[in-house]
Amino acid sequence: MTSAVFDHPWLSGLFNDPEMAALLSPERQMAQMLAFEAAWSRACGAAGLFDPEMAAEAASAIESAKIDFADIAAGMAQDGVPVPRLVKQLKAVAPAEAVHKGATSQDVVDTALVLSLRDASNLIDTRLAGLDEALTELEARFGNAPLMGRTRMQAATEITVRDRLLAWRLPLSGHRERLAALRLQVERVQIGGASGDRKALGDKADAVVTAVAQELGLASTDKAWHAMREGIAGYASFLSLVTGTLGKIGGDVALMAQQGVEDIALSGGGGSSAMPHKQNPVAAELLVTLARYNATQVSAMHHAMLHEQERSGVAWTLEWMVLPQMLMTTARALAVAQDIAGKVTRLGAS
Repeated sequence: MTSAVFDHPWLSGLFNDPEMAALLSPERQMAQMLAFEAAWSRACGAAGLFDPEMAAEAASAIESAKIDFADIAAGMAQDGVPVPRLVKQLKAVAPAEAVHKGATSQDVVDTALVLSLRDASNLIDTRLAGLDEALTELEARFGNAPLMGRTRMQAATEITVRDRLLAWRLPLSGHRERLAALRLQVERVQIGGASGDRKALGDKADAVVTAVAQELGLASTDKAWHAMREGIAGYASFLSLVTGTLGKIGGDVALMAQQGVEDIALSGGGGSSAMPHKQNPVAAELLVTLARYNATQVSAMHHAMLHEQERSGVAWTLEWMVLPQMLMTTARALAVAQDIAGKVTRLGAS
């Protein structure tokens, strides 16, 4: 039995997003950790910290390594991080002197996280653009139709469908701009070494950091950021803002679809086991649920900013519990919102 709604045998039918799930899969995360370790070996070889031939051999072996996930899990229980067992496995198939030396677990895990966020950002941006396009199409079809404006859920004055659609659509471009700015803060390599000072790299630190960043397609940094999590927390806040916008759409659609109001008509809908005449606005309701879920998770991500001194075993692991769920929630909400937009058959006063 699983407790996560995203991969539950039947709850996942409502909550799962296959594309985001693939980006966050254990296999994808492991591939990203291996990408860091291979880049590390190559960079240290190029800088003269490792024997160059041995470093090249190590990088090649790391990239083709078959990882025992059960052993990683056992190590996780003991060490609190996956990297010690990972490094042990890599040293069994590659020259040990050219594997991981000078790096630390957080360098590997945080850089892999950043690579995951880069992939997730591409997906989220594409879906924001797709939803914007779908709402623009609805505006072209129904925008001039009359609609009763409602304030505090009571009839107010007549507006047009366009007026309501603009409140749904206009925030999307702002979210895309916000995401573009956040990516500059987030998509940075994490390299600090044992205590964050890169001491083990000596005067080769800048060269190694730059080389690893370039190989992975990330920005370089002057200092390790592993105890400065405002970029990650800001990203989580962004996710909640997106789902908040989508939750507003869902709430509006559910109210518009009420019998007696009927300002919107949608193809499809949820059935009732007891009342076969009903068509429940399941998708619209889900957008509200997902928005409220992400809003509660932002608090946890802000707690995860509180890293004690040079590294936290408390705050860091809290991120692992929360951020992937927020990413899944956001991706699912974007997919659902676009699906709703595609099923609108009528908008405006009936």
